[in-house]
Amino acid sequence: MRKRSTTTIGEAPEAVTVLSVSPNPEDHLALERIFTESAWDAYPHSCRQVSKASTLSSALTALRQVQYPVVLCERDLPLGDWKDLLDHSNRLANPPLVIVTSLHADEYLWAEALNLGAHDVLAKPFYPPEVMRVVTLACLRWCRDRQPAAPNAILRQAASAV
Repeated sequence: MRKRSTTTIGEAPEAVTVLSVSPNPEDHLALERIFTESAWDAYPHSCRQVSKASTLSSALTALRQVQYPVVLCERDLPLGDWKDLLDHSNRLANPPLVIVTSLHADEYLWAEALNLGAHDVLAKPFYPPEVMRVVTLACLRWCRDRQPAAPNAILRQAASAV
């Protein structure tokens, strides 16, 4: 059974936990530092905590147990990669948005990631303002995409189609 997310579907998240998937402990430490020490006050509905997984297998186990809105996934993992994680996570009822991280983030990786359905790509070493911006936008998009359309919005959309 999946645990409830720290976000409320239909509302902007107040205290979001994201999943960091990387075989490099330094990546987890850098993200924890960003999430605890950065000026998140400018981003009121954003990440406050990070959970860690070091392999594809441990990440998939975590995703089956907890509903994470965002997963930061290293490009290459032991026995898999970000594409495997994206494929498996897209089978979940409320799949997280996947952000690919890489020391070698280039135009090719960015284009491939977006074309295959990832939310974004973050280059390493992490630049705190960019991490805050990308993760916040991902959290807000995840919540917006799960929010039922308001009846008035449906009526306006139907009227504009006529």
